[in-house]
Amino acid sequence: MITYSNNIPDVETYHDLRRSVDWAVFCREQSERALGNSYYCVVAKDDDQTVAMGRAVGDGMYFTIVDVMVRPEYQGCKIGSAIVNKLVELISAGLPDGGRTSIQLIAASGKEEFYVKQGFKILPNENSGPALRKVVYT
Repeated sequence: MITYSNNIPDVETYHDLRRSVDWAVFCREQSERALGNSYYCVVAKDDDQTVAMGRAVGDGMYFTIVDVMVRPEYQGCKIGSAIVNKLVELISAGLPDGGRTSIQLIAASGKEEFYVKQGFKILPNENSGPALRKVVYT
């Protein structure tokens, strides 16, 4: 049975999840800082094993969902959908009366339809221009 919690994983678990989905691993210092700056984080476990996670970063008005990762052997079990929905619920619940927010994400290539099913719209659309990105290496 999969359980969900609003906990931030340790760096080793985070790096292990990234490797499990063939994503590059950031250096330890960056990973620790990034995890510590998470506004919300949802972790999925099967018994004691972390099998998936996702997190939201933001400033209270604008949020970006990042690091939605599900171990390959658990993909197709609706865990990723549950994590995205729980993050959206946490963001929504944290809004003040009369508040509003904008939630964005960058989907991995070929995964766009997964997020469309969760209610996200592909940019550009009638309400916004294209999403842009700049990557900086040192």
